Amino acid sequence: MFWRGVLGYLPVNIAQGVVGLLTLVVFTRLLSPAEFGHYALGFSVMTLLHTGIFTWNEAALARFQVAEQDRGSGADHAATVQRTWLALLLVLPIAGLAALAWPMSGPMKLAVLSGLLAILPRTFAKLAQERRRAIGDVRGAAAIDLVQILGGFAIGAVCAFAGLGGASPLIGFGAAAALSIVWAIPQERAAWRGGRFELARARRYAAYGAPVAASLILSLVLTTTDRFLLAAFLDEAAVGLYHAGYSLASRTIDVLFIWLGAAGGPALVAALERGGRAGLESEARQQGSLMLLLGAPSVVGLALVAGPLCELMVGEDLRDGAAHVTPWIAASALFSGLTTYYFNQAFTLGRRTGLLIVAMAAPALANLVLNLLLIPAYGLDGALWATLASYAIGIAAAAALGRRVLPLPIPWTSLAQAGFACAVMAVAVFFTPAPGGLAELALKASVGAAVYLGLALAMDAGNLRSRALPLLRRFSSGAAA
Repeated sequence: MFWRGVLGYLPVNIAQGVVGLLTLVVFTRLLSPAEFGHYALGFSVMTLLHTGIFTWNEAALARFQVAEQDRGSGADHAATVQRTWLALLLVLPIAGLAALAWPMSGPMKLAVLSGLLAILPRTFAKLAQERRRAIGDVRGAAAIDLVQILGGFAIGAVCAFAGLGGASPLIGFGAAAALSIVWAIPQERAAWRGGRFELARARRYAAYGAPVAASLILSLVLTTTDRFLLAAFLDEAAVGLYHAGYSLASRTIDVLFIWLGAAGGPALVAALERGGRAGLESEARQQGSLMLLLGAPSVVGLALVAGPLCELMVGEDLRDGAAHVTPWIAASALFSGLTTYYFNQAFTLGRRTGLLIVAMAAPALANLVLNLLLIPAYGLDGALWATLASYAIGIAAAAALGRRVLPLPIPWTSLAQAGFACAVMAVAVFFTPAPGGLAELALKASVGAAVYLGLALAMDAGNLRSRALPLLRRFSSGAAA
């Protein structure tokens, strides 16, 4: 199930990576630093509200779908989730009125309101996507993602050309999500048709999902506190500069982990439900190894080519600052991805989601305190140092607490192999000529990829070569036939 998902979600994640980079190329040129800051803050408000109000319901749908379907109560499960979602929508007009009353500039207010309006279609699309992922409908889940990714970028770019400022990407998000659910509605209605809303079931789902949502809110505090404090202590242009570098680094690493997590989460649930702890350990070790072997070189590579990459991808006004931000955020994103998509799985699999709050409270609190201390004294650098330190605290807390619930193996051998290969890759790239611009980026990326891949294959890191050869043989035999 995991490898089918890895292959099935690959086109989506290629699209996410390409569109993520195009988003920086286009919007850092069409928007001023202040307008890019409006977008960053509006996006943060949208994400916080979505997570705080709706995510617990989405998490419950994903976690219980397989078990309820196997028991024959899938319709009641779907109906309870759907009607709970309808009730939760009541919070959106209240939030809209609060945004209208809040004292802020007109462009900032437009960005926030656009983000709030986008939540309605995005939450329905998320429910449809989570149900498809849980049942192994990779094509359906991927289609919802693709429409949102491609449509959101295209619509947002048109709005930016029209002069709608920082609200443009957020308008694109909402419009694309609405398009993505048009064809999904009939299948969702079929899923809950004949089912009953059950209050006891909703309470059970809330008991499971509320801690998940709370932990994600703390995670968002970790990722958004710095932006609000930079705006408070410096200005919105500083937020735009920070967000440009943050987006370039975190989007690149996040795409990798979202790809592996989309396939890995349902596979871990299925492995535990159907194979017990032995099945879970085997599946988890495989996933952890792959995350390390792909994530570590991505971070080191980004740090090594930050200058030419930002020269190519980021608008001139934001370019130098983004190059400074990128290496720090890339390392933070690796810690974040391993925490969210690997170590935190112990709490959801073990149904001890209350401990997620504890695991996330430590880094969130550390981030707030460190930002308050470091930004006034060191400006942008203070925010970068605080972010990296907080994510390091987060991965340590998740790993330690997770072992008390459902221990997930740490693939030490794969970690050592990735570290060795990355060190050799870094030396090779360091001594590669630096002509600047696209030529430097292409040359260093090619050298780094060739060195790392060659070493990984020579060591059979994570047994990937051993697994890949039989698959290639089967593929070749099928093609020949």
